[in-house]
Amino acid sequence: MTLLHLAAILLCIPFACGSLPSLNSTSIPTFDVSNSPSYSYTRSLWNIVWSCCLTIFACTWTAIHPNIPGMNESKVAKMIRRILLMVLAMMAPELMITWATRQFFSARWGMTHGFFAWMGGFMLYVNDEQRATLTPDELLQFVREGLVDMPAITEAEIDDRSKDDGLSKSVAILQLAWFVSQLVARYVQRLPMTLLEIDTLSVAALTCICYVLWWKKPKDVGLPYKVHWKGATLPGELTYDLHSRKSHPRWDPIVHPLDSIMSNRVLISPWAVRSRRVPSLGGYGESHAKLTLLLGCSSGMAFGGIHYLGWNYSFGFQLNWRAVALLMTCIPIIFLLAVGYDMWRGDNSVSRNKKGVFVIGVFTVLMYFILRVILIVYTIKSLQSLPPGIYDTVAWTEYIPHL
Repeated sequence: MTLLHLAAILLCIPFACGSLPSLNSTSIPTFDVSNSPSYSYTRSLWNIVWSCCLTIFACTWTAIHPNIPGMNESKVAKMIRRILLMVLAMMAPELMITWATRQFFSARWGMTHGFFAWMGGFMLYVNDEQRATLTPDELLQFVREGLVDMPAITEAEIDDRSKDDGLSKSVAILQLAWFVSQLVARYVQRLPMTLLEIDTLSVAALTCICYVLWWKKPKDVGLPYKVHWKGATLPGELTYDLHSRKSHPRWDPIVHPLDSIMSNRVLISPWAVRSRRVPSLGGYGESHAKLTLLLGCSSGMAFGGIHYLGWNYSFGFQLNWRAVALLMTCIPIIFLLAVGYDMWRGDNSVSRNKKGVFVIGVFTVLMYFILRVILIVYTIKSLQSLPPGIYDTVAWTEYIPHL
């Protein structure tokens, strides 16, 4: 359970208490379901919040396949990075799709080996000391030149290092299947849905795309494979030690991964280099940048579009919700046109137009995250006054196994 889930549950407790009927009351206001036996069960606000939190947790925990951590990093640092990735997946799942897409197109040499190499699976040792993580291109070049041996690691051995298991997958699939089926059933029976359920659906749908793209990527691998240097002279500058001696601004840990994943460049975080690991949102080449941009922006538009399911939801700030959902759908289009134009020009010179594209890109990203926060605030606020029928459930969905 992440801190965000706990915070969301705690924030919803006052709303749940405020929405429950008085203890002195002898009846609970519900729809007349005497002629509709298909929904005869009720649920509480706590059930709604709990099911949404569990669905998000199950989907994000199962879908996210982090890169290999640094060999000397503490368990706390690894857990914090994992939690931050889960929070990012909940805030902006289209960024995770962009990252997964770039790794998917970059993986060669067999999908499993390709993913393993890009996620930091091969560590170069010089004189029995760690030097740097090798990219697939560097590794293949050294193998051709006879400077290192071809890694003798099979796909089965890589899978054995992976912590992915069938139980977690099965639980996540069952929970998602139940969640989607009960929302479909509510739509067919014309029962209202909460904005929290709609937001959960949007996050779960996009994280499932990440899971498909990372199907062959090993999960939670703890240590890289050792590659020993055989050359008579020391190797030159490598990709992941090129920036290790340079000074960088304090905000680079945030700017580097976001700038790299959303542009056609590949930037290397100096903090990741010093930890001798691949950046948290890194581990890919520059191939298929245009297609990746298109898929990432399309998923952003889909993310905003799913929230249109709450278009006719009756609450005090209905117009504001519609405006935020509409803007979240349009902003990826603006970003696609601006960055796509920059890629189409293919000009690396610093010009006024290029600066303009950069300003537009930064502005749209900031606006998107602000709108996402506003959407979450509206979602939580809507739990204060829920419409009639929100607590009715479709009976047969209760027989689907779920948490």
